[in-house]
Amino acid sequence: MPRGVAIPDLRQQLFSATERVIARDGPGGLTGRAVTREAGVATGGLYTHFADMDDFLAAYAVDRAFQVSSAAAALPGRAGTGTVAANLSGAVAAVPPATLPALARLMAARPDLAGRVHAILGDRTAGLEAIEQAAAAYLEAEQRLGRIGAAADPEALALALVGALHHLVLTGAAEPAVHARIERVAAVLTAASTTAEQRP
Repeated sequence: MPRGVAIPDLRQQLFSATERVIARDGPGGLTGRAVTREAGVATGGLYTHFADMDDFLAAYAVDRAFQVSSAAAALPGRAGTGTVAANLSGAVAAVPPATLPALARLMAARPDLAGRVHAILGDRTAGLEAIEQAAAAYLEAEQRLGRIGAAADPEALALALVGALHHLVLTGAAEPAVHARIERVAAVLTAASTTAEQRP
C-alpha cells in the first residue's frame, strides 16, 4: 500500500487480522507488528488510530462484544417459534464464525478487557455473557409459553449451555461441530428439564 493512501475500513481490517493471529498463534502472539503484517498494512497504521496495543485490543473487544450482543439480542423474540434447541444454536450461528473463538480466547487471556467492555456497553456484554443473558431471557419466555417445564431453571440452563459453548470455542472445535453440538446440548438440557418435571 503506497504511503499516504487511505485504507477503507482499516479498523475492521485490523480486527479481522487480529482474529486470524489469535487462531494461529493464540492471544500471546498478538503484537502490533503481527496484526499489521497479517492485515497487509504498515505497522504505523495501527498507531494512527489507537494510542497503543492495549487501546487497540480494548477497541477490538468492544466491537466484537457488540456484534455478539446484537446477534444474541434477537433470541428472546424467537420464543414460540421453531424448536428451542434450534433457536439456541441459531443464536450462536448468527455470530461471525471467527469472532467467538477469538474473543473468548482473548478475554480469557486478558480479563481486564471485560471491565472496559462493560464500561462502554453495559454489564454482562463481554462476549459469552451476552449469549448467557439472552438465552436465560429466551428460556424464561419459552417457560411462560409452556414449551419447557415450569420447574426448569432458565438461568442455570443458560449457564450450562454457555459453559459448553465456552469449552468448544476454547478447545478449537470447528464451526459446524460447534453448532451441531450446541444444538444437541440444548436439546438434552431442555428435554431433561421437562422430563424431570413429569416424574412422580
